[in-house]
Amino acid sequence: MARFSTKKKLFDIKSPQFAHKFNSYASPTPVIEKGRVYLSWGSPGTACIDTKTFKTIWTRPDLKCDHFRGAGSSPILWKNLLINNHDGADTQYVFALNKLTGKTVWKSSRSVDFMDLDPNGKPKRDGDMRKGYSTPHIIQLNGNPVLISSGAMAHYAYKPSDGRELWKVVERKQHSASTRPIFGHGLCFFPTGFGKGQLLAIDPLGENDITQTNIKWRLNRSGVPEKPSLLLIKNHLYLIDDQGGLVTCVEAMSGKEVWSERIGGNYSASPITAQGNIYAFNESGKSTVFAASPDGLKKLAENNLDSGFMASPAVHQNALILRTKTHIYRVEN
Repeated sequence: MARFSTKKKLFDIKSPQFAHKFNSYASPTPVIEKGRVYLSWGSPGTACIDTKTFKTIWTRPDLKCDHFRGAGSSPILWKNLLINNHDGADTQYVFALNKLTGKTVWKSSRSVDFMDLDPNGKPKRDGDMRKGYSTPHIIQLNGNPVLISSGAMAHYAYKPSDGRELWKVVERKQHSASTRPIFGHGLCFFPTGFGKGQLLAIDPLGENDITQTNIKWRLNRSGVPEKPSLLLIKNHLYLIDDQGGLVTCVEAMSGKEVWSERIGGNYSASPITAQGNIYAFNESGKSTVFAASPDGLKKLAENNLDSGFMASPAVHQNALILRTKTHIYRVEN
């Protein structure tokens, strides 16, 4: 039987970009399919590995941008494409690679005017307001695939086969969107990012700049997350705030707040849902399980693991895969 090393060097980065304490060089989540795993570190490199032989199928070390505080966007698969966002302080674009070869199929620059130039014509705060960390998402709209993607100060829809921009919504009061947009009930839901963020519900049936016409409601209050992504469960959205663990239940169609209660702690990891429950993991290591119910907060369990959670959990069959700051756990009945 052949034996393989558990370590494989893919890239040699002599001077790694800075990574904020809320980030790491392993923040982008790998995506896996039968026989292949796709790995991204953002600008340092993207790679495809054979899961049986561990051989490198292809690498792309040339997809550059200044992440400023570290990469955060995770790649996704759609048909024969590997798609991701690169929203840096210097350049901002969405791209698709041929998943078999790693070659670029399309690359679309963000079209928003940031309106952030100083008197010398340079971006304010060295481009700090131009960054983004969100993961893109493919939705089905009237039977057609649409790529929705959050950048800095704007949220977009693209044709995933060729990267053509379909529409955008501009919101310059916030920046550095980090949460993954979601879709349901005919609406796209976009948290707008850092700086007293909002939650926008957008009708995706439009073209070009739809900022003034297609925003159906806004939620502008404490409790809109900057890092943890939303959950849409039946007719309600569930939000968990980064600071203080404020959980909010909102009617998806109207934006009306149904209830809001604290479970405590600070959150970077996104909550997940399974079997009618919500699982939330905070930065000090506490996990809280509560019912996904519009009838108020109903705690079902609390547990603690060492060192705290920054990474969102993964689910494999009936097991939770949990990564704390120091360990990886498999939890299963």
